[in-house]
Amino acid sequence: MTNPLRSLRRVPVAGVLAEREMGGYLFISALVGVGVGLGAAALVFLLDTFDRLLQPFFGPLFDPATHGWFNPSRTLVFLSIPLGLVLAWWIARRWAPEVGGDGVPQTVEALTVHGGRMRGRVAPLKVLTTALTVGFGGSAGREGPIVQVGGAVGSWISRRFGLGEDQIRSLVAAGAGAGIGAAFNAPIAGMLFALEVILSSFAVRHMSSIVIASIAAAITSRSLVGPELALDTGFYRMTSFAELVPYAGLAIVVVVVGLLFLALIDRLEDLSEKHGASLGWMRPVAAGLIVAAIVFFGPQLFGTGQLFTNELLAGRATEAWWLLMLLGLGKAVATALTTSSGASGGAFMPSLFMGAAIGSGFAQLVDPFWIGTASLNQGAFAVVGMAAMFSVVGRAPLTAILIVFEVTGARDYGLILPLMLVATLSTFLAERVHPDSVYSAALRRKGITMRRHGSIDILDAIEVGQVMAPARLRVETSSPVQEVERLMAIYHSHGMPVVDADGALVGVVTVSDLARGDGPDRTAADVMTPRPVTVTPGTPVSRALERMAALGVGRLPVVDEDDPTKLIGMFRREEAVRAYHEALSSRTDGELTRARLAQRTAPGAGYYDFRIPAGSVADGRKLRDVSWPEGSTLVSIRRGREVLVPSGNTVLQADDVVTAFGTDASKARMIERLNAGADEPTAELDISELIEGEAPDESRPDDART
Repeated sequence: MTNPLRSLRRVPVAGVLAEREMGGYLFISALVGVGVGLGAAALVFLLDTFDRLLQPFFGPLFDPATHGWFNPSRTLVFLSIPLGLVLAWWIARRWAPEVGGDGVPQTVEALTVHGGRMRGRVAPLKVLTTALTVGFGGSAGREGPIVQVGGAVGSWISRRFGLGEDQIRSLVAAGAGAGIGAAFNAPIAGMLFALEVILSSFAVRHMSSIVIASIAAAITSRSLVGPELALDTGFYRMTSFAELVPYAGLAIVVVVVGLLFLALIDRLEDLSEKHGASLGWMRPVAAGLIVAAIVFFGPQLFGTGQLFTNELLAGRATEAWWLLMLLGLGKAVATALTTSSGASGGAFMPSLFMGAAIGSGFAQLVDPFWIGTASLNQGAFAVVGMAAMFSVVGRAPLTAILIVFEVTGARDYGLILPLMLVATLSTFLAERVHPDSVYSAALRRKGITMRRHGSIDILDAIEVGQVMAPARLRVETSSPVQEVERLMAIYHSHGMPVVDADGALVGVVTVSDLARGDGPDRTAADVMTPRPVTVTPGTPVSRALERMAALGVGRLPVVDEDDPTKLIGMFRREEAVRAYHEALSSRTDGELTRARLAQRTAPGAGYYDFRIPAGSVADGRKLRDVSWPEGSTLVSIRRGREVLVPSGNTVLQADDVVTAFGTDASKARMIERLNAGADEPTAELDISELIEGEAPDESRPDDART
């Protein structure tokens, strides 16, 4: 039976996109936003359902008046929290391991390593596992999981329309940002989160899809769930510039707590990696029991902690400063245990809880010693503490500042200076001690290193298909390890693809894999790395190199665009070097010329270009043998598509384009001297002539660059 979803590839929008028209692409972006909004609403409905189911048993637990040290009804958390964690762990282990954990690192990993491709089952399973984890009392947030749900929706929809990898990446990021927009009813904060955290890039080409998807998701979720803000705050202002001093002190305290939180997560994740497989279901159960013990004495820590965070932001918390500090530390411990148990939950909302608790407690502690004209407002310090903590945990200061305004519904810019101060100071201090955020640390533990994107990458213009090598060397799964080792030695190869009997790609075997292959009966299938990361012919070389650097590998199989098991080539470091030289030859001329155009606007000396005329005093002679006028320096020589660095032994040829730096007087003498005896006179070349004549590749259509 034909899958009706596959027919989406043939809808008119796909044809529109093939012609690179923006309307169809924005339509798909809006479609992604609607899908993410539906996913966010589904998660909220599930959490509300679990809340109603548990309310008869946990009624006093949710009553702020019963926050005492002992309440018999709280003993049920020793059943609900371990049960929720083990159910979420089992679902993830059984159907989709990637739905365990926060969700943001998994989304970034899909973008970096897999070209934005995420399985469609991730979205519904992530919603279910998060509802079980958080709804049953696990200390985690729903925002990180919604990011992964949004990324999965963006990936699924973009692949249904048959989009290219760069568009898939944009829509995955758009879906992730839309997840934040839907979870908090904050589309602007969602957009900035996608650019700053997910993509680590503010490239303009991604913004349109992210904005449209975030707005569509926020509208959809607000229509289904309601217009209420996730968090709400009072009306706060900074009364004097002197208050910046205690705010700076708050930033230091928050950095200490945030770094302890990151260190605890690192330690627990390392233990889980070493012993998680042997412990099995005992890991989420043990973590759930410890979290339950913490929640038993601090019921404010149950689930996301959103209700108590609102009390802190409104300045209604009655707890003593030391208890607020303990609650902040308790949330750090409980969240680290929950997220490292294999269940599903994020660190976004818990970091806001910790920041609000620490900020409110700090204001209460410092206020008796404050000599200012007005007392320190606990609600204002709670708001600023949230921004400081997310700057430490997420390393996204811009998102931290904006999210406080949009998420909390801040009514003016009364706290803008403290927010900017603590976000910047917290990020600066945290990076001096712990270079990774909670998201990048999770990737680093997998051996994936993120690369910050520059504004220009010349390798974006070269595709893998232009430089890849044919995959002539390959082995079958049944090949003995000794045969694989012999082939590698003969061809001086450090790795090769592994195919099955039908020629389908199933893995990659490397020299390091062979070290595990001792034994007479071991085959390539026993030692290979299955399901290898691949690229397609249309993948930009810059993206392929980013993928190789993230994984620390030296080669990637190249597979067909429509069949990920059809091996058609190999991309190695050697091809990367060749691609770099090709990119230089095709683009350097135009970029250098445009750079010189800006420099020529400066007064006095400047760059100028001239062509060596045939029969002149310079034609066929070495540079050192030509009498050049004073006041000019030769910078470069372009011969066809080759750029030469001039030296005394460089032999000039007719039609060489020489770039020199000098005064107007020396330029006139240079042109006059070259024209003496020339077959045809030369003159200074115009910039438009250089751009159009010397760099034709930049204006050629894509189908001409074969």
